[in-house]
Formats: sequence, structure tokens, C-alpha cells
Amino acid sequence: MQFEQIDAKHNDLSVIRAFLRKSGLGLDAQIDYFIVGYHDSGDMAVCGGLAGNIIKCVAIDESLRGDGVALKLATELVNLAYELKRPHLFIYTKPEYALLFKSCGFYTISDALPYVVLLENSATRLQKQCALWQTMRVAGNRIGTIVMNANPFTLGHRYLIEQALQQCDHLHLFVVGEDASQFSYTERFALVKQGIADLSDITLHSGSDYIISRATFPNYFLKDQTLTDDCYFAIDLKLFRQHIAPALGITHRFVGTEPNCAVTAEYNQQMHYWLTNAEINSPKVNVIEIPRKTINNQVISASTVRKLLAEKNWTALADFVPMSTLTYLQNEMTVADSVEA
Repeated sequence: MQFEQIDAKHNDLSVIRAFLRKSGLGLDAQIDYFIVGYHDSGDMAVCGGLAGNIIKCVAIDESLRGDGVALKLATELVNLAYELKRPHLFIYTKPEYALLFKSCGFYTISDALPYVVLLENSATRLQKQCALWQTMRVAGNRIGTIVMNANPFTLGHRYLIEQALQQCDHLHLFVVGEDASQFSYTERFALVKQGIADLSDITLHSGSDYIISRATFPNYFLKDQTLTDDCYFAIDLKLFRQHIAPALGITHRFVGTEPNCAVTAEYNQQMHYWLTNAEINSPKVNVIEIPRKTINNQVISASTVRKLLAEKNWTALADFVPMSTLTYLQNEMTVADSVEA
């Protein structure tokens, strides 16, 4: 079988879309490359996509299943990823394809059966990361965590952290590690670090592929499309409960109420089920929702801050962000203005 590499950003994908539909799959907007194989007749026989370091949208014509062509497709996808210098790979696939990818060196790390499994190409990477987190454990009966994007860090984020600290002995704070926001990961992490510099009993963690990332929860980065696939909620939250929380001894996870974003609001609700109520062979994690901080009856949100920034409304911004964030935004805007000039 001949395979073809297709740049998903610069080619018509209508044929691939139709082929995926036959397998009950949609075309994932985050894929940047496809590998496609064809029958002798020219009809599409197999396809698989690569979105960053994640393999997804794997589909195989029913007439070819069991003929070894699936293994060839997997090999082509892995080779493409390595050529693109993406050695740490994840794959979303149907449970019936899991064994195929296991034969290529992938290992299951989470699932949403009977619909999808998440695998990675290492038997030890997750275990090593959990071992590292274990070295960061802090003694206490109530160990909390917050996972935030902070795009950018606001007084709302600060309020959530302060409220959580009042309810736990120590707080593990994760900053989402993907560069998929207006502010880069480096910028967001620095602003969070500056914004909590005066607080104690906090461990600030770098982002991880294992917690709200394109690998575990791609919906989070497609909010504008209001996608709410329950499978992704399950993948991310089961991974957190079964691996991350036990490693750090986390007993409580704190979130702010979400009045605006449908994806985040649904994620909060799913959190209650998967972390606290679902029958999983892992300790339960209590989910605490804290009402969002308001200013003049307006909820403080990062989206509002970005809007005010675009308007250069520094007076209003001063009510929404800590001084460290305000100073950074003013400096960046000054630089941007000088470049344009």
C-alpha cells in the first residue's frame, strides 16, 4: 500500500472527512498532518492524523482490518512524528485499535470505555513523573490543588487561591502548560509566580502533558467551538484521580464557578462525578467550587481583562488585575506601540 502525507492546514480535507465519518469519527481541527493509504482502486483505505505530539483520527476500512495494514499506518505515523522532532507521543484511538498501538510500543494511561483510550509511547514516563511529584508531597490532612490557565493572571485567580488556602493545609498550583492562549506559557507562569509571591503554603508547578493539555483535554483549547465531548472529561479527570492526586496526596480540588464558558462549566460538573462520585479504585478527591470574585457586580474574568487590554482601558484594568500583571501589560503595550510606530 502506498501512503501519502497531507498537510491538513493547506489542503482540501473533504475526502478524509467523509472517510472518518464512516468510522463514526469527526475531523479534528487541531490536526496538522494526515497519513493516508489507498486501495489499488484509488479509494481511501486508512488514515491517521498528527496534532502536535498526539495521534488521533485513526480510521481503517473494515475490509482491511486484520490484514496488517493498520500496523503499517501506525509505523508511518510514528516515523512522521519523529521526523518532526516530536518523540513524546500520545494517541487517542478506539479500544479495538489499542492492541495495535501497544504492539508499536504504546501503553494505556487513561480511558473512557467503550469509546476511546489514551496511550503514550513509554512504559515509564508517567510513573517517573509521579515519582517526581511524590518528592514534592507536603504533610497535612487537607492538601488542595488548583489548575489554572491564567490568561493572564487576574485578581479573580488571586481570590480563588486565597480562598483555597483558607480551607487546606497546603496548595499545589498548576499552570496549564500549552502555548494555545493569547499569553504564552512562559508569560502566564511568570505572572502567576509574581502574583502569589507574598503567599505561603503553595507549591507552584510547571505545566504537564498529564493535566489539562492537548493530550488529556483537547476540548479546553477549542472553547470557541463549545465542544463538550464527555470522553475527554473522563480521560483527563481519571488520569488526575488515579495518578496525580495520589502522587501529591491531594484531597481537595478547588475551582471557581463558571458563568460564561460552557466547556469550563461542564468540566466543573464532570469533576464532581469523576473525582468524587465515580467508583474508581483510587482515593476520592473532594471538589470545592468557589463563587467568582466580582467588581461592581461584574465577574472578574481573564476574557474581560483581555478586552479591556485591547481597549487600553488602564483605569478599569487596575480593578481586575494585581499590580504585577498591570505593570507587565502596560510595558508590553508600550513595546508593541513602539514597534508599530
